[in-house]
Amino acid sequence: MSHTVLLTLSLLLAVAMIGAAWITISVHRVATAMLAAGLVSLFASVMFLLLAAPDVAMTEAAIGSGLTTFLFFFVLGRVRGGSDD
Repeated sequence: MSHTVLLTLSLLLAVAMIGAAWITISVHRVATAMLAAGLVSLFASVMFLLLAAPDVAMTEAAIGSGLTTFLFFFVLGRVRGGSDD
């Protein structure tokens, strides 16, 4: 992959991560914020893959995006009895 394409993809991912992070802190619904936080983590794992760190990318995708998002929703369901704002 050429350096120009890699730089372009990295910049697009960085902008997408910033956008998802902004959504995380600006929405009023907890479930939407948790999904956006999981999206930030997923974008980070793709960024790690572009930076030639596949082991870190797999760990981030499995734990950061998958397990953490699942635990957030599990705890939200237990605390609120399944209801949202």
